Amino acid sequence: MKIDKKYIREILFCVGGVIFGVLIAFILMKYTGLGNSLQLVKTVTKNGTTVIEKTSIKDGVEKSKDSVFMIQSFRDDEQISTGTGFAYKTDNKYGYIMTNQHVIDSADKIVLIDSEDNEFTGKLLGSDEYLDLAIIRVDKEKVNSVAIIGSSEKSSVGDTVFTIGSPLGYNYRGTVTSGILSGKDRMVPVSVSNSNKQDYVMKVLQTDAAINPGNSGGPLLNVNGEVIGVNSMKLVEDQIEGISFAIPIEFAMKHVKTLEEGKKIEWPIIGISMVNVSERSVLYAKDIDVPNNLKVGVVVTEVYQDENANNDGLKKGDVIVAINDEMVKNIAYLRYELFKYKPGDTIQLSIFRNNKQYKVSVKLSK
Repeated sequence: MKIDKKYIREILFCVGGVIFGVLIAFILMKYTGLGNSLQLVKTVTKNGTTVIEKTSIKDGVEKSKDSVFMIQSFRDDEQISTGTGFAYKTDNKYGYIMTNQHVIDSADKIVLIDSEDNEFTGKLLGSDEYLDLAIIRVDKEKVNSVAIIGSSEKSSVGDTVFTIGSPLGYNYRGTVTSGILSGKDRMVPVSVSNSNKQDYVMKVLQTDAAINPGNSGGPLLNVNGEVIGVNSMKLVEDQIEGISFAIPIEFAMKHVKTLEEGKKIEWPIIGISMVNVSERSVLYAKDIDVPNNLKVGVVVTEVYQDENANNDGLKKGDVIVAINDEMVKNIAYLRYELFKYKPGDTIQLSIFRNNKQYKVSVKLSK
C-alpha cells in the first residue's frame, strides 16, 4: 500500500513540533528558573495506594540558607534575647542585615552567627519600633550570601512558603519550617515599648509555617528561595495554633535607606491627646460625654498648639471617625491611617461634635 507523501509530511511535522516543544520547555526550565517556580508533584504508590506528594523545597533552602544569621543580643554582657536576620545587600565595604527591632531592643552588643557557625559582632545602624525593623552592618567578608528579594504582592494565598531561623536559641539554629501563605493584608494589632495596649496595626502576611521565639526577624521565603516577608509576630494564645505573621518585604524595603543612614523615621502626629471611644471610664473621668450610639472612633481629650501643625479646627470632645474617608475604629487604626502620610501633609478628619458630623482639615506635625 502506497502512503501519500502529504500524510508523511504531516506526521513528520507533528513529531518535529513535539520535539521542538519539549526542547523549548527544557531550556526554559533549566535556564530561566521557571522549573523552580512551579510546585511540582509526583505520584507514588504506597502499600497499594496511589498518593500525590509534593517535591522538596531543597533547592530554595540551598539558595537562601547562607544569607541567614542567628542574632544574639546582649546588655551588660548578659544575653537578653535571640532572633534571626538575613543579609539583603552588600556594598564595597559592608554587608547589611535586616531583623526585627524587638530582637535588638536595649542591646549594647549584637553577636551574629552565620550558617557555618562563624561568630562576630555587628553594628546597629538604625531601628524603629513601629516598623519593628532594624538594620545591622557587618564587614562585607562576613556575608557568605545575599538573599534574593522577592515579591509578596505577586504571591498568592495557597503558595508554598518556608522559613529559616533559630527557634528556641542556638541549639536549633538553621531550622527550616514550611507551610502555605494562609492570607494577605491581615490587619494585626501590635504593642510598642512594652505597652499592654494596642498601639498600632500592621498589614501583614499570614502563614501556617511554624514560627517560634528565635524566628523573629528571619525571612519568609517562597519556593524559589526569594524573601517575601520578615517574620515578626505570632498569635500565642493557647487555643490558637498555626497562625504566624510576617511584614511584607515591599513595606520593609521602603524604609531601609533611612535606617541604614541611622536616621529616625519621622512619623506624623495630629497634636492631640486621645482615648478610644470604648474607654468610657476614662472619658467620664475627663468630663467628656460621648453619645452611646458611637461605638468606634477616637476621642480628642486635649489639643496641643504646635507651630508646625494647624489643628485649630479640633476641640476637646470631638470624636474622630475617619481620616481622608478611611474609617478609624480606634487609636491603633488611627495611627495606621495617619502613618501613610508625612509631616507637613494636610489631611481631612471626619469628626462627630454635638451629634453632628463635620470635616476638619489638619496639617500634620512630627
